[in-house]
Amino acid sequence: MNNSSNLPLKSTLKQTFGFDEFRHGQEQTITQLLNNQSSLAIFPTGSGKSLCYQLAAIHLPHLTIVVSPLLALMKDQLAFLSSKGITAASIDSTLTPQQNQQVMADTRSGKIKILMVSVERFKNERFRQFIDAVSVSMLVVDEAHCISEWGHNFRPDYLKLPNYRQALNIPLVLLLTATATKKVKKDMAAKFSILPEHIVQTGFYRQNLDLSILAVATKDKNQQLLASINEQSGCGIVYVTLQQSAEYVANFLSQQGLNAQPYHAGFISEKRQKIQEDFMSGHVQIIVATIAFGMGIDKADIRFVIHYDLPKSIENYSQEIGRAGRDGLASNCMTLANLDGLNTVENFVFGDTPELSGIDLVIKNIQQECLNERWELQGLSLSNASNIRQLPMRTLLVQLELQGVIKPLFSYFADFKYKFTTTKDEVLNTFEGERKEFLATIFKYSGFKKVWGEPDFDALFQHYGCDRGRVIVALEYLQEKQLITLETKKITEVYSVNKTLLSSPTLVSTLHEYFVDKEEKEIKRIATLVRFFELDTCLSHNLSKYFDDQNAPVNCGHCSVCRGKVVKLSYSQQVVWPDDSRIFEVLTSLIEHMSTKNKSVISLETMCRFLTGLTVPLFSRNKVKQLSGFGCCENIRYQEVREKVIGIMNL
Repeated sequence: MNNSSNLPLKSTLKQTFGFDEFRHGQEQTITQLLNNQSSLAIFPTGSGKSLCYQLAAIHLPHLTIVVSPLLALMKDQLAFLSSKGITAASIDSTLTPQQNQQVMADTRSGKIKILMVSVERFKNERFRQFIDAVSVSMLVVDEAHCISEWGHNFRPDYLKLPNYRQALNIPLVLLLTATATKKVKKDMAAKFSILPEHIVQTGFYRQNLDLSILAVATKDKNQQLLASINEQSGCGIVYVTLQQSAEYVANFLSQQGLNAQPYHAGFISEKRQKIQEDFMSGHVQIIVATIAFGMGIDKADIRFVIHYDLPKSIENYSQEIGRAGRDGLASNCMTLANLDGLNTVENFVFGDTPELSGIDLVIKNIQQECLNERWELQGLSLSNASNIRQLPMRTLLVQLELQGVIKPLFSYFADFKYKFTTTKDEVLNTFEGERKEFLATIFKYSGFKKVWGEPDFDALFQHYGCDRGRVIVALEYLQEKQLITLETKKITEVYSVNKTLLSSPTLVSTLHEYFVDKEEKEIKRIATLVRFFELDTCLSHNLSKYFDDQNAPVNCGHCSVCRGKVVKLSYSQQVVWPDDSRIFEVLTSLIEHMSTKNKSVISLETMCRFLTGLTVPLFSRNKVKQLSGFGCCENIRYQEVREKVIGIMNL
């Protein structure tokens, strides 16, 4: 479709969305998409990225699939689309089987224009078969920086999106993000073959945000926070690093008569939802939150964002302050900074680096479990056995894919079971000819225990020559027609294995080096953040430059540096070490405890993680967190703890 005059776009903008004019970059992006040109749109937080796919989707002939990283984000988008009369839905974990079926039926019939899903949904065999049978116009990837290993929120499953797009023959792609450095931008575009001229970047600088860095000692933070909030009008967000800090700070503010609520991932989803709704509606003035809060918060009148603790990176900082002042009015972003919390943000990084022995165990598992050059991975077991957390485990598997060692073939539910909602004969009498015969064979080769039957896929292949896929499609259809209830569980991922590459003597060390390199990059990212806070030139200008926007003013006039307040960050609390004898004692008891559980040697990293209070599968499995001394060095930087342990334990 060629919209050279763009009159249809202007009229859709007015009639459907109620806006008179496009914001900068929106019209170019939408026009490119309608001319069948895959695009990357990099707009500041809150400047209308979503409208690009929403308006384009109305003009495209078939379904638009939106991959979104957060359920809350999907729900907000769906509520907005519904208010504009656009038929949209999501397939997510909150749906009942009946709701799920309804969404799938509405999508198949063409009633749904926009379908929102998480990236993990594509690993589901049933979902991919369903999408394969539907005409899709466009794939939209929200928060697309997650695709890039150079990005701050790298999510390994996002790396598979280019493959899914190819396998499902989706002709058009739109990538959306607010935070992309030059390197990330090039990486994202290359992965989806987006041409440089189809990258739309509108500029990062926001003149309504006032940035202040305040050097504050930990003991003075509460009073400074209170003073800063009392100078503000309207609502705001206070960001902290840890869940317990969110509750402690919110409690302090409440005691001072302020309307504040904590928010973190440790709360049940209903509670998080209620707090978020109260903030959106104005019933709560201040949210004290971990980074679990923010994505999908489309509240235009947030007047202040305060970082009580150090953010994780410049990217995180920019995303979090980007939630302020989306209505274009003046808003304040303050950071109460010192180096006391440096260990907390750094230690998160160290907990995610797999040990050499863990990677070796994964490679050996693939070698031992590989059958006919195929390897099947199921659930948590490998993560537990190798002592590698789930996110690094996914990253490890993606690295093995990128090196050609394994290749994802498909994932399937190991267990399918169904029960009839009517009689078997009534189901069969709904059909005739070969279809009736096929269903009769499925029922014949299903093992029934009471009312539930499990299809025997091998027997069906032997006796009827039908593959697993056709059986699943048939069962899906029967469920859609409400003739059976279908249940699935135990997701299994199947990979083909290149045995030559798998047996490479350098494979384990190469993979370990990748993770060590990644760890160093993340630690450098934190150091870059500290340097940014200590700059003696305009903060707004430097922040924009970091995100490859060369057009921001050299002196913004609305940051603490432009006001002549340059800070030097320091430690405000003395680091208190336990006695060496105490460290030796707790590590000895850890070694004794573990020797009764399993016979493996306790590594240096395991000792350091124990002392710094970092959770790994080995600790959960062996009830290590209950031991005396767990986390006794949590306020000390990991590298320093490592050096101390080497000395004390003569390693």
